[in-house]
Amino acid sequence: MSKFKIATILIVFVTFFSSNNYSKDLPNFSELASSSSPAVVYINTVKTISNQSRSRGFNDPLYDDFLRRFFGEIPNRGQQRERQVYGTGSGFILSGDGYLLTNRHVIQGADEIIVSLSDRREFKAELIGSDERADLALLKVEATNLPTVKLGTSKELKVGEWVVAIGSPFQLNFSVTAGIVSAKGRSIPNGSDSTYVPFIQTDVAINPGNSGGPLFNLSGEVVGINSQILTRSGGYMGVAFAIPIDYAMNIVEQLKDKGYVARGWLGVSIQEVTRDLAEALGMEIPKGALISQVIEDSPAEKAGLLERDVIIEFDGANIIYQGDLPQTVGTVKPGSKVEAIVLRDGKQKVIQVEVGELSETKEVAKSPKKSQRSPLDIIVRNLSFEEKSQKDIKFGVIVEEVELNGLAAKIGIRKGDIITSIGKVKIRNVKEFLRSLEAVERDKTIDIGLMRNGNQRFLTLRLPK
Repeated sequence: MSKFKIATILIVFVTFFSSNNYSKDLPNFSELASSSSPAVVYINTVKTISNQSRSRGFNDPLYDDFLRRFFGEIPNRGQQRERQVYGTGSGFILSGDGYLLTNRHVIQGADEIIVSLSDRREFKAELIGSDERADLALLKVEATNLPTVKLGTSKELKVGEWVVAIGSPFQLNFSVTAGIVSAKGRSIPNGSDSTYVPFIQTDVAINPGNSGGPLFNLSGEVVGINSQILTRSGGYMGVAFAIPIDYAMNIVEQLKDKGYVARGWLGVSIQEVTRDLAEALGMEIPKGALISQVIEDSPAEKAGLLERDVIIEFDGANIIYQGDLPQTVGTVKPGSKVEAIVLRDGKQKVIQVEVGELSETKEVAKSPKKSQRSPLDIIVRNLSFEEKSQKDIKFGVIVEEVELNGLAAKIGIRKGDIITSIGKVKIRNVKEFLRSLEAVERDKTIDIGLMRNGNQRFLTLRLPK
C-alpha cells in the first residue's frame, strides 16, 4: 500500500472520530422538548371589526348639508359591516389551576381567546390583566391539574449558554428551535415603551407566532418569554429578544394582587453620553445617562438633580448606557429612598432620591421681527411671549434658518430648534446667544442644549480656529 493511500485513510479516520466526538458534546434537546411541550399552549384570538360602507350613488358633503337644511338630520345611508380578524401566538401554563402567561400584543383587542394544548384540548381564556410597557398578559382558563412549566431564574443565565424556544411560528404548532444567549440587559432601539425591560438577546430562530412562548435553559426551566425580533424582512434574521422570567413574574404577582403594575418614576429626559459629550463635560470615559431635562415637580427636581448631570449609578446598579437607567428606576418600588451617584462638573456627587410612581400619562416640552445670523451659519430670533406659553419654556432662542452644509447643520441643529444653553450658560435672548458663542474657546468641544418637539437634548460643538 502506498504512503499516499495510508495518509488518506488516516485523515478520514481522524476526521470521522473527531466529528463523532464533537457531536457527542452537543446538547440533545429531545428530552427537554418532550417534557416541556405539554405546558406550552397555542393561542388563537378573534377580533370583530366594524366598518361602514357607504351605498353607491351621490356622496357629497355639500349635498348632505342641502338635505339637512330642508329635512333636518338625515339617516346614515351607509351600512355597518362586521368582519372577524384572527390572530395567533404562544404562551405557557404557570399553574395547574389555569393561569397562563403570554405577550400582550398577542391578545390585544381580542373578543375571544382560545387556548390549545398539545393533547388537542381547547379552553376559552379570560384576561386577568396586562401590562403595556412590559408587553405581558396574564390569562386564566377554567381547568384543573394542567401541566405546568418549571420556572428558573434569568439572573443565572450566561452569555453563550444554550437556550431553547417552543412555540407556534406561522401556525406550525409546538415547534422547537435552539440557540445561544447573545447578550443580557438589552434595550431595544425601536422607540417603543420597552425601555423598561432588560431583554435577553438570543440567536434562537423566532418568527411570527412564537410571541409569548417560553425560552428554556438546558435544565428545562423557563428563563424568558420570547417577545420581539429585529428584522428587515418580517422574519427571523438572527436577533431575537426575550423578557427575563424574574422580571415577568414580578409583573404577574402585581397583576394578580392589584390588577396593574407599579413602576418607579424619576422624572427626567436622558440621552446617551457620546465621546464628544464626555469631552465637553470633562469625563474621561463616555458612560452613564446624561440628564437633558428635569421635569417640574418631579422626584428628580425635588432631589436636586440638574440638567447636565450624568447619572452613573442608581440604587446600587451601575449605569453604563442610557438604557440602563429606565430599566433600573422602573424596578424600584415607588416611595423607596435610594442613592443616585452623578457626575457634576467633573466631580462625583451622591444624591438621595425618593422614587415616585410612573403613571400612564407621565413621560419624560407670533414671532418677534428681530432675527440675527450667528457664527454657526444659522438665523435665530427671540421667543415671543405666546411661544413661551405654548411651549412651556421660559428662555431660549428659536432657529429660523439653517444654512445647508453650514456648521450648525453638520452638528445636527434643525430649523425650529430652541437653543437653551451653551455650556453652562443659559440663553435668554439673541444677544446672550451671540455673546456666549463669542466666548467659546476655539478648537474646544462644548455642549449646546436645545429643545426639539418638547424634548430637551444636547449636541456638541467645536468651533474651528
